[in-house]
Amino acid sequence: MARTRQPITTAKRGFTMTIREFGFDDAEFEARTAKMQAVMREKKLDAVFLTTEPNIRYYTGYYTQFWESPTRPWFLIIPTEGKPIAVIPGIGASGMAATWIDDIRTWSSPAPEDDGISLVAGVLNALPTKYGRVGATLGLQSYLRMPTTDYLNLSTRLQGKEFVDIALEMHRLRSVKSPAEIAKIRKACVITNNAFDRIPLHARVGQTERDICRQMRIDMLEDGAEFVKYLISGSGPDGYDSIIMGPTSRNIERGDVLIIDVGCVYDGYFSDFDRNFAFGECSVETKKAYECVYEATSAGFAAAHPGATTTDIYNAMWAVMEAGGALGNEVGRLGHGLGSQLTEWPSNTATDNTPLVPGMVITLEPGMTYAKGKDMVHEEDIVITEDGAEWLTRRASEQITIIT
Repeated sequence: MARTRQPITTAKRGFTMTIREFGFDDAEFEARTAKMQAVMREKKLDAVFLTTEPNIRYYTGYYTQFWESPTRPWFLIIPTEGKPIAVIPGIGASGMAATWIDDIRTWSSPAPEDDGISLVAGVLNALPTKYGRVGATLGLQSYLRMPTTDYLNLSTRLQGKEFVDIALEMHRLRSVKSPAEIAKIRKACVITNNAFDRIPLHARVGQTERDICRQMRIDMLEDGAEFVKYLISGSGPDGYDSIIMGPTSRNIERGDVLIIDVGCVYDGYFSDFDRNFAFGECSVETKKAYECVYEATSAGFAAAHPGATTTDIYNAMWAVMEAGGALGNEVGRLGHGLGSQLTEWPSNTATDNTPLVPGMVITLEPGMTYAKGKDMVHEEDIVITEDGAEWLTRRASEQITIIT
C-alpha cells in the first residue's frame, strides 16, 4: 500500500531502481511475511502474535500517529500460510483496509472487560495446531503493548498452544533492510545533514540550546521531514557531560562546546547521528578528542563488512580511542541498529558478536570520556553492502566546527 505514487530512484551496483517515495508495494509485505513464515517453520510455530507499532507496521504498512494514544491495544496474527490477520479497534478499520491486509476483525474499544482478548483467542484457536507454539516478542529489547493481565488471560484461553519468545528472530528479520527501506533512511539522513550544515549560519553566542535546536527542527520540517522525534543537545565550557538530555535554556557562551544528536523521520524511517560545534574557541585537548573519535569512526567503517561482527566494529573503534587516551565510555555501546525505530537491535558492544550481513543499517557511535566531566561522541549512519559498507550520512569535518 502506498500513500502516493511519487517515485524516488536509487543507484545500486550499476543500475537504477525506482522506488515509491511513500509507503511500499504489496510485494514488500509479501516478502516480509514469507520470511517470517520460513522462520515459523524452522522454529515450529503455529502462529506469530504481534502487539507493537513497529512490528505491526512492518507486516501491514499500517502507519498512523494514533499509536501515541495508549488507551487501545492492537493485535496482528501471522498464520503459517497466507496473509496476516488484523485484530484491531474499530476506529482503525478503514485505515487497515487501505493496506494489503484483507482479514480484519474489530471490536469497540476501549472495553476493559474484554479489550479484544476473546477475538484474538478465537483467531489463534481456530488456526491449525501442529506444534502447540505461538511466537511472541517477549524477550530481548521488546515489550508487550497490552495490559499484563490481558496477556495472562489470553494465555489461559489458548487451546493446545502456548506462547514462546521470538524476539531475537524478529530483530534479525527487521535488521536487514530492503532497498526501499534503505532509500527512506538515506533521505532522512540527507534532510538531517542539510540542517546540520545550516547551524553555523544561524547559531551564535548568546543563544540558548533551545534557540539553536528550534531553528534546526524548523529547517528539517521545511526540507521534508515528517517528524523530528529525537533532538537532544548538551553543552558546557570546552565540553559536555551528557548526550541524552536537553535542549535546555542554557545560554551558549564563548568557549562552549555543543553537541546535537538528531533522529529525523522520513516516511516512518529514522536518521540518527550527531555533530559537535565549538563557539569561538576550544582547547587543544578537546580538539584532539574530536579528532580521536573521528578516526575511530573511520576504523569502525573499515571493519564493517559481511563476515565481520558488531564486536569487530566495537573493538576497532575502542582500540583507537584507548590509544588516544580515553578514560572510559559512559554510553555502554558504540552504535546500534537503525530503521523504523531510532535504535534497533543489534548493539556494537564488546560481547554482542552479531554477524554483519548486507542490508543491515547501523550507526557508528564512538564515544569517550577524555577528561573529568567531559565526553566526546561522534555518530554516523552506514549500511552494510555485499563488499563492505556505504555511508548514509555525509561525514562530519575532520576537525571540530568552530562557530565564530
